[in-house]
Amino acid sequence: MKKSILACSAIGVCASAVIAGQKPNVLFIAVDDMKPLLGCYGNKEILSPNIDKLAETGMLFLNNSCQQAVCGPSRASLLTGCYPDTTKIYDLHTLIRDKTPDILTIPEYFKQQGYETTGVGKIFDPRSVGPKFDERSWSLPFKQNGDPEFFAKDLPPRTGEYRDPEVAKAAKALKDYLKEHNITRKNRKAYQKALQLFPMAHPISECMDMPDNAYPDGAFAAEAVVQMEKLAKGDKPFFLAVGFRKPHLPFVAPKKYWDMYDPAKIKLAPFQKPPKGAPAYAYQNSWELRSYTGIPPDPAPIPPETQRRLLHGYRACVTYTDTQIGKVLKKLDELGLRDKTIIILWGDHGWHLGDHGMFCKHTNYEQAVRAPMIISYPGQKPVNVKTESPTEFVDIFPTLCVLTGLQIPPTCEGKSLLPILKDPNASIREAGLEQFPRGKNKMGYTLRDKRYRYVKWVKMDYYHGERTGPTIARELYDYQKDPLEKVNLADNPEYKEVVEKFERLFKKRGVAQEH
Repeated sequence: MKKSILACSAIGVCASAVIAGQKPNVLFIAVDDMKPLLGCYGNKEILSPNIDKLAETGMLFLNNSCQQAVCGPSRASLLTGCYPDTTKIYDLHTLIRDKTPDILTIPEYFKQQGYETTGVGKIFDPRSVGPKFDERSWSLPFKQNGDPEFFAKDLPPRTGEYRDPEVAKAAKALKDYLKEHNITRKNRKAYQKALQLFPMAHPISECMDMPDNAYPDGAFAAEAVVQMEKLAKGDKPFFLAVGFRKPHLPFVAPKKYWDMYDPAKIKLAPFQKPPKGAPAYAYQNSWELRSYTGIPPDPAPIPPETQRRLLHGYRACVTYTDTQIGKVLKKLDELGLRDKTIIILWGDHGWHLGDHGMFCKHTNYEQAVRAPMIISYPGQKPVNVKTESPTEFVDIFPTLCVLTGLQIPPTCEGKSLLPILKDPNASIREAGLEQFPRGKNKMGYTLRDKRYRYVKWVKMDYYHGERTGPTIARELYDYQKDPLEKVNLADNPEYKEVVEKFERLFKKRGVAQEH
C-alpha cells in the first residue's frame, strides 16, 4: 500500500508531462569509472561544464554509495534495484540471468509499462549479460558497441580502444610472443614481464589529434542523438540509456582534451600508504592497471611521473565524455523534450587515483565506494541543490518508478529518493551500504553515514550461499578528523559507541552477522 501511495504521489511531481497524456521520458546516462571528481562536486581543477550545468537543474548527491566497487556487480545491482547478495553477482564473469533468471531490470519493467526502451554504449557490463546485452530489457535493439556508421571515417582502424597504428603492430607481436612461450594472463608474473617487452602493445593512454567520434564515446553520443530523434517521433514515452566508456582505462581521448590541462600543475595524492591498523587484504595493488604496458609489475610502486600521466589522462577523459554528454543534452533541448524528460546521470563507482598508493577501484574505501549521481526532472523543486543524506544506487529503480507514476515492484530493495528530492535535508536511511569481497571466503561490508565509514570483514563462502560467518577484521574512519583514511579507529575505545551504532545498523539490515 505504501509503495502504491508513493507512486501515485509522483503524478503531481511530473504533472506537466502526465496531464498532457504521456508519462515523462527517461534519459538514463551512465559513465564508466567516473568518480565525483567534477566541478559540481567542488573540484576546481576538472573541466566538466555540461555535467555541472545539469546539476544546476536538479539535485546533486554528495554521499551516494555504489553497492560493489567494480563495473559488473555495481551495474547488476543498480539496474535491478537489488543488493549483490540478492543478484549473486560478485565478479566479472557471472551472468545475471544464470543466477537469477527472472530478476526484473529497470528497462525491462519500463518496457512492460508501455515505454520504448533502447540505448547505446555501456549500460549493463557485457560480461554480466552475454552477447545480446539482456535482450528482454529492450523493446528496440540495444547497441552496446555502437553502429560503425557513427564512427569517423578515413582514419586508421581501431585496435581495441586505440587509433595509433603502432599499437596494432605491437599488439600482434605481443600476441605472437605469448603464444610462442605458452603464457596466459593467469600466469600474472610472466604476463606482466612480457608486457614490458612490447611497450606499445597495450598502453595506459593515447593522445592523438583525432575527432571526437574517432573513439567510441563520440560515436555513442552521435548515435544517441539519432535514437532520440526517432524516439521523439513515436507515440510512446521512451527510456533511452546512453552509456559512456571513459574515463575507464585506457585513457584515450582526442589531443584537444589533453591540451586543456597542464600536467605540471597536477598534484599527486597526498597520502599514498595503506591505513594504519587496517588488514592487508583490505588493500589492492592496482592489479587492473598492471595489465597495461608502461606500468611496472606488482608489487613495485607506480612512479610519480606515471602517476601524473594517469591523472592527466583521467582528467582529459572526463572532459571528453562531459562534452559528449553535452551533445546529448543539447539535442534533448532542441527537440523540446527537457520539460517532458527525467534525467539521471551516474558513474558506476568511484576510482582510486593514487590515494593509499592505489589506482582503480576494488575496495571498500571512500574513493572507490562514493559515486556521483544527479537527478533532474520536470517540475522539480528545489533545484541547483546538494544533499549529504546517505543514498544508494539501489534507490534509482524505485525513484524512477515514483517519478513516472509507476508502482514500485516488490523486488526492489532500495528506497524512493523523493523525500530527499523535495528536501535535501531529509533522510531515508542512516548510512549507505556497500560490499566488496576478497578471495572466495572473505566479504567486507561497509556502512557510510555523514561522518564515518565502518567496514566489517566476515569469513564466509558467499559464492555458495553463505551470508553469515565470524568477524575477522573491522575498520572505522572518521572523515571529520581523518579525511584521508590514515588510521583505522575500530579498536580505539574513544569510538566504542560509534562502532556499536554501526553494529546495530548492520543487525537491522540483516547483513555482516555471526552464524
